[in-house]
Amino acid sequence: MNDSYFFGYGSLVNRATHQHDPAFPARLKGWRRVWRSTVLRDVAFLSAEPWEGAEIEGLIAHVPGADWAALDLRERAYGRHEVSAHCDHAAGDVRVEVYAVSPENGAGPDVAHPVLLSYVDTVVQGFRDVFGEAGALGFFETTTGWPPTVVDDRAAPIYPRATEVSAAERAFVDEGLRRLGVGVA
Repeated sequence: MNDSYFFGYGSLVNRATHQHDPAFPARLKGWRRVWRSTVLRDVAFLSAEPWEGAEIEGLIAHVPGADWAALDLRERAYGRHEVSAHCDHAAGDVRVEVYAVSPENGAGPDVAHPVLLSYVDTVVQGFRDVFGEAGALGFFETTTGWPPTVVDDRAAPIYPRATEVSAAERAFVDEGLRRLGVGVA
């Protein structure tokens, strides 16, 4: 087990947000995806937390030479957790780690730490590309902690790795949020 991989379950599923190859679709058992905020960031973002019986889809991607420095900087509000034994994928016998906010450092989204629509767009685009429409719908269904409202920053994205999304992709996200009862303001 010499190779190191990360398990991405949010924006890291969208291959346009990073240059880590190879990458493989994966499932992480015993963890769930949840919206979190921390004093380390101005906005809410996705995290993962251990949760018995839960399972989330994502992408594992190679960390060349196990050099985690760039990813650790990008994911500075998180800690890394080794999850190799809980991750199903086609990469063979590799070490897999997941980034997650420690419970003592996180809280749910709030007015001071909103969820950005450009971030949701980027994540859902990644899930549609990797897992198809069913996988993108699964993202909405398996993510907890949705706020009552997300901030519409599509015209001037605040999320630094926002990807360009089509009108059809925007409509898909809007419908997914509507089904959850999440407003856009």
